[in-house]
Order: sequence, then C-alpha cells, then structure tokens
Amino acid sequence: MNVYSASDYERRLSEPAKSAQLPGTAADARSDFSRDRARVLHSAALRRLADKTQVVGPRDGDTPRTRLTHSLEVAQIARGIGSGLGLDPDLCELAGLCHDIGHPPYGHNGEVALNTVAEDAGGFEGNAQTLRIITRLEPKVLGEDGTSYGLNLSRAAVDAACKYPWTAGEGHRKYGAYDEDRDILRWARLGISGHGKCMEAQVMDFSDDVAYSVHDVEDGILSGRIHLGVLWDLVELAALAQQGAHAFGGTPEELIDAADRLRQLSCVSRAADFDGSLRALAGLKAMTSQLVGRYVGAAITATLSAHQGQPLGRHHGHLVVTPEVAAEVRMLKTIAVLYVMEEDQHQRRQNRQRDLIYRVYDYLHLSAPGSLDPMFAAWYRDAENEQQRQRVLVDQIASMTESRLERTARRAADISVFYC
Repeated sequence: MNVYSASDYERRLSEPAKSAQLPGTAADARSDFSRDRARVLHSAALRRLADKTQVVGPRDGDTPRTRLTHSLEVAQIARGIGSGLGLDPDLCELAGLCHDIGHPPYGHNGEVALNTVAEDAGGFEGNAQTLRIITRLEPKVLGEDGTSYGLNLSRAAVDAACKYPWTAGEGHRKYGAYDEDRDILRWARLGISGHGKCMEAQVMDFSDDVAYSVHDVEDGILSGRIHLGVLWDLVELAALAQQGAHAFGGTPEELIDAADRLRQLSCVSRAADFDGSLRALAGLKAMTSQLVGRYVGAAITATLSAHQGQPLGRHHGHLVVTPEVAAEVRMLKTIAVLYVMEEDQHQRRQNRQRDLIYRVYDYLHLSAPGSLDPMFAAWYRDAENEQQRQRVLVDQIASMTESRLERTARRAADISVFYC
C-alpha cells in the first residue's frame, strides 16, 4: 500500500517538463521526491552550511564538523531509519538535509543575535528560516509575475522539513514559520489537523539528536575537551545528571542509569582510554558507528513492533523511541554541551560573534539597498513598510557565510573610521 497520496506530490506551482532534452533521449525518470531531494542537495543554501558553525568554527582544526557535514550525517541516518520503516527514503534524507538549512552564521548563537535585531519584524528562528529558504529565498522557480516559489518542493517534502509545524504567533518558543509565511505552512499541511509532525520530520528530529550527541562527543574527545572517564566518576556524574535533566528533560536518575548502560559497552570503555594512537582513533570511530547503529536499530525495531505491519509514511504512524534510548542520547548530549559549549573561551567567542552580527546589521540598515545583493535589494525596494525592510536585512545576513559576514563587518568598521 502506498501511503503517499496525489496531494503529497503537488507543488505550489505546476511545472512543465524539462525542455533541454536532446532529441531521442529518455525523459527524467526520477520520482518526485527524488527530484525534491536533488533540488535541496544542489542548492546554494545547503552549500553555504560548509562555512557555518556546528559546535566549533569551520576554520578550527583540519577536520571540524560544520553545519554542512552535520546535515549530511543527519540525512544519512534519517535515510537509514526511513528505509528500515518503509518510508520514502528520499523524503527522509531531504528532511535531514534541510533541518539546519535556515541556520545563520554562528548557528544558535547567530539565531540569538538575529532574533534581537528582528524583534520589530517578527523575530528570527532558524526553523522558520528553513521554510522561508525552501519556499521563497532559494531562487529556482518563478511564477509568470516574478513571484519566487523557492525550490518549489512537493507538499510532502515541505512538510517533512517542518520540525515545528506551527507559526510564531502560536505561543511556542520554537516555531517553523513566521506569521507572514503562515499561508505556505497551511498549504504544506493541507488536510492535516493539529500540530503533529509527519513521520519523516519525526525521523529527521531523532536523527539530529543522534548525530548531535554521538558525533559531538567524538569531536570533543578528539579535541581533548571531553574524557569519557567521567562516566566512571560517580560524583561528577551525579552533577552532570542534574544539569542534563534540567537542560534536556527527564530525571537525573534516568541519566545515571543511561550512564551505567553506556559504561557496560566495550566500545565506550575503549574510548574512555583514548590516547590519540592509531588503535585509539580506530576505536573512537568504532564507538561512533556502534552507538549510531544502536539507536537507529532500536528506533526501527520499536516502531515496527508498535505498528504491527501497518504501512507507515507521512501522517500514518509515529516514530517510537524507547525511554532507555532517549536517556542515553540525552546523557551524551549533556556531556557534549557541558564540556564544550560552556567553556569560558567558547563564551567569549560567542559574545564576539553576536557583536559582529549587530555591526553588520547596523551597516546594512544605514546603507541599504546599495549594500545588499541584487535579489535582496529588489525585495528591499519593493517593501511596503519598515518591518518588511528589516526582514529583508535579516534574510540577507542569515544567508551569509561566516567568512563573508566577517569581511562585511571589517568593511563596516573601515567605513566608520573613515567618516569619523
């Protein structure tokens, strides 16, 4: 049984067949969802994630995880879970590719800064920016009147990319659409009542948690910031469990039990003795692989067991993550966050990053539209009020790589000195 209906394949703007085919050659035989995935994979917005921070900066070390590499890893995990559940694997992979595509320079720290400067324009949220990018800002398909339809993805693809399928005005701290984009979200959710995430978005969300927790711990061990010996230090572990429960939910007791299960895994025990040797490096990779497999396999098994052979896909069924798996992922995330992100040096860097965003916003606000890219300059000139002009400035900054933002900040400083 195919759980995807004709409505799931619809696009906001109907498209003609490709017109550049050589005579006598075969037409494009890919599925609609495969084409959707390719559109995201080939987008400039995805490529820009190569120069956007995941945990450490993209220029810190030789092989840091950037937002791009993280997104590729999430997409691979999501595709594996989707395949195991009988979902459309292209939709699941697309959701993973899209999940961070709306992140501005400096990741969550950049979100905080842009939310401050966009306060009068409706705020900023990376997930809402994702919807805006794939349906407006990534210029692939235009209507006859010049209206941008972004990547013009299918309805199911847009829904799969919505981690939080509600608008800013509905009272949640996180949300998936600005109020001005509510009609697009309604289109994507046609026929769906309530705020339930589709199966593909649930898979993406869990895959993000798995990749984030396991891979960031790996990176922390490699950089010397994390030592898994903490799992055997019961005093420090108790403090970690308290902090983790406060930050990520659950109870301290659940996190302590999760740490006990992790201690019993031989791959974790070997990684706790990491010394940088060839054998240790291979062991660390083995731990990463085995933990990802542990959580993927558990989710597939629990979900299939709960649904007893019922077909799954989009709004048919739900992903099942057992409490034990959820607690282990939270424990690993706690270790990553508290030993990497809360370092004094990390906090000082974040303060500097926010200052750069404020400086660039002030510069663009004073010099627009001439300082904007042609696409954004046109939208700025067409804006009907100050709030719409502010949104254009925020869209421009959010689209920048970190290298470009820093170059723009230096230019702003040079101009300021010149006029002084």
